[in-house]
Amino acid sequence: MPREAEPSINERAFVLQALRENLRIDGRAFDAFRHLELSFGDELGVADVKLGKTRVIAHISAEVSQPFPDRKFDGIFTITTELSPMASPAFEVGRQTDQETILSRLLEKAVRRSNALDTESLCIVAGRKCWNVRADVHVLDYDGGLVDASCIAVIAALQHFRRPDVSIQGEDVTVYTTAERVPVALAMLHHPLCVTFSFFDGGEVVLVDATLQEQQMSEGEMVITANRHGEICQIAKLGGVPTDAMVLLRCVDVAVAKVREMSKAMAGALELEAKKQDLGGMMAELSAENDR
Repeated sequence: MPREAEPSINERAFVLQALRENLRIDGRAFDAFRHLELSFGDELGVADVKLGKTRVIAHISAEVSQPFPDRKFDGIFTITTELSPMASPAFEVGRQTDQETILSRLLEKAVRRSNALDTESLCIVAGRKCWNVRADVHVLDYDGGLVDASCIAVIAALQHFRRPDVSIQGEDVTVYTTAERVPVALAMLHHPLCVTFSFFDGGEVVLVDATLQEQQMSEGEMVITANRHGEICQIAKLGGVPTDAMVLLRCVDVAVAKVREMSKAMAGALELEAKKQDLGGMMAELSAENDR
């Protein structure tokens, strides 16, 4: 099975010694994220996230289907992940790696199980028809920070997506095209984002948003999911060195602060995208009518 190239003994000694001297190889502070770049596709519901050298694209799609028998008043929301060999030689087509399994489970708990999307708003006719919303996560380049970048991409794409409007007459459901009616935004209850912490030197040194090289040398990782209101949605620590209670509380404070920063940046990017889409569209049509 292919694997990532492991850092050499000299590289490992150099990086760990730098961390003991409060230095990171890329010059960032211990609690600093890499440069975050968020853009959107021409199609609604496509978000492209670049976190340093890591790049993730999320695509949202929706179709009318039948709800689950035990959830007659809820729609369906699923998240699928794809880690292609283009992103890393450790990923293979058709074979799910441990990294992909962990990513899928963390996104599932962070976004779907925290009820970020109001699934009751996806119900069209109780027990018969509902919206089936699917989020496809494609990893194009991998250099650490995969969970954080994927979560940002999914939440941004969900906010950017618009589903077709529908009308109900008796038992007949009519789905309108974008030309017939303005599409409808999804009902989001909150916007959870993930922050990953990496532990070194027996848990004494804690890094935010570790690169792939730092991640390979870490002694443990912890993912904290929170929203901009300071509510903790998930704390996941998958093995590694034990974490002191005070260190955990400090990590929670840092995570909430970082989530608020990322939420503000995401809101700004969505606002710019909304203005860009409106330019030459409805505003131009209204001005043309006024001119006549």
